[in-house]
Amino acid sequence: MSNKKLFLVFLVIVIFSCTQKPVGQETFQEITLIEETEEPPVVYSLTLSAVGDNLFHETILRTSLVNGVYDFSPIYTEIRDLVRSADLAFINQETVMAGEEFGYSGYPLFNTPQSLAQTLVDTGFSIINQANNHSMDMGRAGLYATLDLWETIDGVTVLGTRKSGASYSLITRNNITLGFLSYTYGLNGIPLPRGEPNLVSVINRTRMAEELKELRPLCDFLIVSMHWGEEYLMEPDSYQTGLARFLAEHNVDLIIGHHPHVLQKVELLPRPDGKQTLCFYSLGNFASNQREKERVLGGMMAVTFVKEEDNHYISDYGLIPVVCHFEPGFANTKVYPFYSYSEELLEKHHLQRFGTIDYDFIYSVLWNLNTRLYIYNPFIRKY
Repeated sequence: MSNKKLFLVFLVIVIFSCTQKPVGQETFQEITLIEETEEPPVVYSLTLSAVGDNLFHETILRTSLVNGVYDFSPIYTEIRDLVRSADLAFINQETVMAGEEFGYSGYPLFNTPQSLAQTLVDTGFSIINQANNHSMDMGRAGLYATLDLWETIDGVTVLGTRKSGASYSLITRNNITLGFLSYTYGLNGIPLPRGEPNLVSVINRTRMAEELKELRPLCDFLIVSMHWGEEYLMEPDSYQTGLARFLAEHNVDLIIGHHPHVLQKVELLPRPDGKQTLCFYSLGNFASNQREKERVLGGMMAVTFVKEEDNHYISDYGLIPVVCHFEPGFANTKVYPFYSYSEELLEKHHLQRFGTIDYDFIYSVLWNLNTRLYIYNPFIRKY
């Protein structure tokens, strides 16, 4: 009998007595009926979180140097449990980590100490996007050194850059396979090395269409990371919206956007297959020391993927607002979920020196963006 289904059993045993009995006195065993029942379908789920630009300015380097050692772990202590509550967590690592021999630096050509890599993994991030406009800040050698660094850490998937191999990545967790592609609008005018056009994935619709077509049948859900748009605009520009429609036409499930350094809206776009593409146009900054009030607000995207037999869908999604806190002198840089960011902390923020940030401003940004997408903790409840 199959372990997966209970079949109808209709057992009739008729026992005729061999002894002499009057006609009509045959003995029958009681009939036993077991109704057929269907086991409920097996349902798998997977939560993915994502944050925006992890942008390490010189001030973060200076204030994180303690007794000759760069310790970046305090930046993430308040957000770590939330990051770890997801099955998988994505971050746009805006800067390369080429090593001390390249010289540590901030804007405009960034190079962050390599100790940051392990700190991000310890915080809970395992999907690292390196395709952005700063990928080539330290040249080919600097990007190679960064990729070599990531190869020393188990369980990490790097998106958008590679020394060789396919442009896409596949990650399977909880019997759900996610397929990832990542692209950047450009490299700040620094050309890719001769003969290595695949070192960093740059937006090109012809190539993207080919890669999307190849990846789509290999995964349950197709996710594209996009480093795009105009910096500091609170609304996506026509370049972003046009590319978002292009990705939806290729049946992409989820778009993770970054680069504008400010929060932008979330949108559902129709697809040819009848489903919808979920697009987060910009998650804003995560950790940075940019000094404008709109740029200290970011968001942690949260999406739940569900797979049951032939039915695959996104069951829940939302955005948890985050605040990048830093005090006068750029001391104590730390990322907080907005729900735990107190008035006492806000009074200490570096931007209070200029009287530019308060709760009314923060609430107005979040309200205008789209209140229905803001969630306290997507792995617990919505509000």
